[in-house]
Amino acid sequence: MYSMTTTPQEQAQPQVQGHPQRWLILGVICLAQLTVLLDNTILNVAIPSLTSEMNASTSDVQWMMNAYSLVQAGLLLTAGNAADRYGRKLLLMSGLAIFGVGSLVAGLSQSPAQLIAARAGMGVGGALLMTTTLAVVVQIFDDKERVKAIALWSTVSSLGFAAGPLIGGVMLNHFWWGAIFLINIPVAVLGLIAVAALVPESKHKAGDRPDLVGAVLSTIGMTAIVYAIITGPEHGWTSAQVLVAALIGVVVLGLFVTWELRIEHPMLDMHFFRNQKFVGAVAGAILVAFGMTGSLFLLTQHLQFVLGYEPLDAGLRTAPLALTVVALNFTGVGAKLVLKVGTPGAIALGMTLVSAGLAAIALLGGHGYEGMLLGLVVMGAGVALSMPAMANAIMSAIPPEKAGVGAGINGTLAEFGNGLGVAVLGAVLNSRFASLVAVSAASLPAALASADSAAERARISDAFASGLETSQLVGAVAVLAGGLVAAALLRRAERAESA
Repeated sequence: MYSMTTTPQEQAQPQVQGHPQRWLILGVICLAQLTVLLDNTILNVAIPSLTSEMNASTSDVQWMMNAYSLVQAGLLLTAGNAADRYGRKLLLMSGLAIFGVGSLVAGLSQSPAQLIAARAGMGVGGALLMTTTLAVVVQIFDDKERVKAIALWSTVSSLGFAAGPLIGGVMLNHFWWGAIFLINIPVAVLGLIAVAALVPESKHKAGDRPDLVGAVLSTIGMTAIVYAIITGPEHGWTSAQVLVAALIGVVVLGLFVTWELRIEHPMLDMHFFRNQKFVGAVAGAILVAFGMTGSLFLLTQHLQFVLGYEPLDAGLRTAPLALTVVALNFTGVGAKLVLKVGTPGAIALGMTLVSAGLAAIALLGGHGYEGMLLGLVVMGAGVALSMPAMANAIMSAIPPEKAGVGAGINGTLAEFGNGLGVAVLGAVLNSRFASLVAVSAASLPAALASADSAAERARISDAFASGLETSQLVGAVAVLAGGLVAAALLRRAERAESA
């Protein structure tokens, strides 16, 4: 049997040849990951059904959505570290099993509390899957093919985003809401069988001891920070609830860093941050997530509030972005460009395209979907280039025996970038909107409902559209600047390595 458990001597050697069944294994891994990603987007479509059939309050619905994200974000680093130590195959199978059981409980839930608890359990499985899948990809592919493999792996995120609303809408038209969870079970079972038969075990135990204190501190700190980011738009960024959570997160993460610097076998080696290649990839990964998630947050409001589409129609009209990513990476175009122009060049070009797409949406999409479509396609091309290049840069800057931790870092950065994109660009939108119209309402629908005349409603709508344009342009500038900085850091690191 092909074994991926390596000795220290083997780890010092570059991998010459990938696993003989690597492409089949990649397909299994991507199927497992797609299940996790589809679950989130499908749930968005099911919110009206959950609200009516379970008598769920607004708070219940928010926790149904957030319980998964909070648990997953908090456990990513810990899950990656556990995978490196105890076996990536073992933890991948554990993740599939936990996710499948959580899906069964969620589908049969009789109350909001049961569904929230099930979603939290699914978050544990999701954290294990998101870290182990990327770690296994790094282990089974050699340096030459790894960029293409990571490009296909990252494309699954975009495919999940594009397919989720469509699959959810079709299923809810024919079945009750629980079916959107129960459909995960046969996929999880097939995944378990395929992983057991095909995926080689790989782990690293060279003297490392379990860092239980680090695991607890990172989980508490990350959960608190992500909670503050998620609840900030709802409760207000200066509310006690948000500020206390943010303060706890910052203090605990500070303790985590201090602890990791002091112990012999840290869960996260802080010396990684002295590596210019790693720092450049970290900066870029946050900004790719920032630009993509923040822009999608604005796009859905733009399509619904400015152009007047229904929620499902609005979701489907953002699909060209994801479909462009899928097309470029499944055909191998994205990976070929990364190999041709190099990682720094691919990141610079990709982030420039993301920035140009955002600017095109801001300047051309105000009066119709046709102008927005161009921006979505350009953004998709940029994401297809920059996302796999960034993930590859992070994973290649970390020793192979720490692949699980590297995947955990990659996932954690995406969570930070996602939250920051919504928080920062949402704050710009609200600030611009408030400066143009003197309304006390917290949202556009509420402001329109309080308007006294058609002229005032038109003025409020124009102000909101102006706020969207400003925030999208701010996002474009931030993404462009961040991409150029990340590319410069990576170029500098490559020159230092070659010297």
